[in-house]
Amino acid sequence: MYLYPLLVIIGASSYGIVSTIIKLAMSSGFTASEAVTSQFFIGFVIAVLIFLITNRQKLSFAGIKILIFAGVFTGLTNIFYGQSLNFLPASLAVVLLFQFTWIGMVISSITKRKLPTRMEVLSLVILIGGTIPAAGLLDANLSNIPFQGWLWGLGAALCYSLFLYFNGKANAKMNTSNRLVIVSFFAFLISAVFQSPEIIWNGTLLAEGLWIYGIALGLFGMIIPVYLFSIAIPKVGLGKSSILSAIELPIAVMVSVILLSETVSVLQVAGIVIIIIGMTLPTLFSENMSLTQRKIIEQQ
Repeated sequence: MYLYPLLVIIGASSYGIVSTIIKLAMSSGFTASEAVTSQFFIGFVIAVLIFLITNRQKLSFAGIKILIFAGVFTGLTNIFYGQSLNFLPASLAVVLLFQFTWIGMVISSITKRKLPTRMEVLSLVILIGGTIPAAGLLDANLSNIPFQGWLWGLGAALCYSLFLYFNGKANAKMNTSNRLVIVSFFAFLISAVFQSPEIIWNGTLLAEGLWIYGIALGLFGMIIPVYLFSIAIPKVGLGKSSILSAIELPIAVMVSVILLSETVSVLQVAGIVIIIIGMTLPTLFSENMSLTQRKIIEQQ
């Protein structure tokens, strides 16, 4: 069934919009730290409203340990990625974050004690090959890159992979809106500690208009992906979800072209096409295998 892979793609696509919204917020005079804090604060507020409207049951804390980890790692992903941008060109920071594809595959293999399939390995090779031209790295100058920039970038990739892992391990019996409240709360908590919590009371959020960007960031950077991942990743699996989440980079490039009028080279377009081919291979292959197996069973 294509429904659950599609939900992963939609959730990852929403993450791809976040970087452009943060750039728009920065062009309005806000810092990246303020934008990220507004993302998680307003995301938490929206999650509470969704819970109150859709859930008549009491807030459940069953399996909360897993959800705490999911919330903490989604917050750390944004913190580490923001730090990497202080040392790296944006193109290289994106590529380092993109390493969550193979890191997620490694985590999946270790936890399941099962090697990835040949199709998944082939897909990863294609994805990594398409990432370099898609991010515009072929024209970038990588000399004199500080060592801590590489660490922050890879740290963001690791945190994102762990967020996907713990989100997929959440208690299936818990209401999805319940899980969303808990994950968003701990994501906000960890971001408030390291980012700019003062925006909540110093007038930056409401009086200066940061809330406009905060709503968009909360929806696309918290509510939509966490909600959809909670439903889909347990069905799809971490390894395949990591591959499908590769759509984040092409979406980020396309949205930046539309909203920021950034230019895209022919090589970047080619890289995007390669990424899309690579991310669709495992799903198409598994569906074709399932159809073939069903036909064999029917014939018997």
